[in-house]
Amino acid sequence: MTIKNALATAPFALAIILAGCGNQDAPESEANAATPAAAATGDSAMPSAKPTRAAGQEWSDVVVKTPEGGYAMGDPDAPVTLVEYGAVTCSHCAAFEQSAFAPMKKDYVDSGKVRFELRNFILSPFDIPITLLTQCEGPDRYYPLTEAVFGEQEALMQPAIQLSQSNPQALQDAMNAPLNERFYNLGKAMGVVDFFASRGLTEEKAKACLSDQSAIEQLVATTEKGVSDGVTGTPTFFLNGEKIQTDKWAEMKPRLDAALGAQ
Repeated sequence: MTIKNALATAPFALAIILAGCGNQDAPESEANAATPAAAATGDSAMPSAKPTRAAGQEWSDVVVKTPEGGYAMGDPDAPVTLVEYGAVTCSHCAAFEQSAFAPMKKDYVDSGKVRFELRNFILSPFDIPITLLTQCEGPDRYYPLTEAVFGEQEALMQPAIQLSQSNPQALQDAMNAPLNERFYNLGKAMGVVDFFASRGLTEEKAKACLSDQSAIEQLVATTEKGVSDGVTGTPTFFLNGEKIQTDKWAEMKPRLDAALGAQ
């Protein structure tokens, strides 16, 4: 079974993801669950000043979180902006990353020509713990962790696929837990907490990030923004505001060149 098919048959829905979010009657310990994670990531506030490049930095090293909940790399004054709505469980997104990221950063972002922003999109509940953990250490670590996920996506998703087939009740039980436990339980069941632990993210910090209600709500809001922008599948790109649906660098590169030529 492919990742796409396994996710399509997973016994969850967005309504289950959202159950308990913004619930004013939630226990105090759950309502305050975002506090330690927000402090741990330093990601709770938008940057107050335009990002600049320090001596010795490439523009692809300059990453900020955007008001839309995405992560933008590059010169904020670049003449071309490329926004991707992508999902960490999306195989086409992984294929694009593996073919495009290196040349795009080297030839377009580092040169100051293009600013690239990735906005995480929820395809299924499996996206949520993985995405929260890519964001857990803030903008500086977001792209390295995301690239690690895309590079090992097939192997990373195998435990979740197998569990959804052999013991779907375990996944259902994880999703039925209180919100401040839900995505930690799911992440443990999927094995993704261990994946990130091997990349330097302690389990304590992972648990804090996976219980961060504000981060969960931001991820849902980013997905809803994508839907309102006309996203019906991933990856979907917006090149200077124009919607483009492709997963091929060979198709995207000439579009970037044309956009730059029109400046």
